[in-house]
Parts: sequence; structure tokens; C-alpha cells
Amino acid sequence: MSYDLGLYYDDKVALVARHEEGGTYVLGGTADAELNITYNYSGFYYQYLDEEKGLRWLYGKTGAETVERLEKAVGILGTCRDDNYWNQTLGNAGYALSILLEWARQHPEAIWEGD
Repeated sequence: MSYDLGLYYDDKVALVARHEEGGTYVLGGTADAELNITYNYSGFYYQYLDEEKGLRWLYGKTGAETVERLEKAVGILGTCRDDNYWNQTLGNAGYALSILLEWARQHPEAIWEGD
């Protein structure tokens, strides 16, 4: 189980620097502001992002509306990744949020969508 989310302008995905991040990703990278994040990190998102909705708190909000809370969560979790993406660590969870934070800053008017 995982989260698939991204930033969109209407039905068009926002574009960002090419990346190969997440639990599943496009081989060779993609410039689409879409990220798959393992559910393994969900406990941290309920604890540090939103206790009722976790990562789904982002859904339906603009990038600008989410920057402050993402900054706070990344500040607490840190971004020091474990060698194993799937390990439930503070740094792994924070690193994923740091990517979303960067995108939210780049596209403040875009809307987070996910499932």
C-alpha cells in the first residue's frame, strides 16, 4: 500500500526538475510533480503533519497552503535517509516530505491530488 500524489493545474500535472524518487518511479526519471510514497511512513505523517488525515491532509490544498506545515514536519523529521527506502525512519519520511515541500514552493497555485 502506498500514497500516489502530485501537484496539478486543473487536469495537467505541474512540471519540476527530473527525478527518480519514491516507492515506484519512472525509469530514467520524470519531470512530473508526482510521487509515490510508501505507507510505511504513515505513522510519522499522522504524528507530525496531521493527526486525523496524515499525508492525505495535503489533498485538495494549494501548494502555498501546505508550505508552512510541510516545513515544520521536515524540520522535525529531518532528511537523513536510510539505505533502505522501505525502512520506517524519521529521515526517510522527512526526505519524501522535503520533495513535496520543494514542489509546493515552486507551484504555490497548483492543487495536491492523490489516492
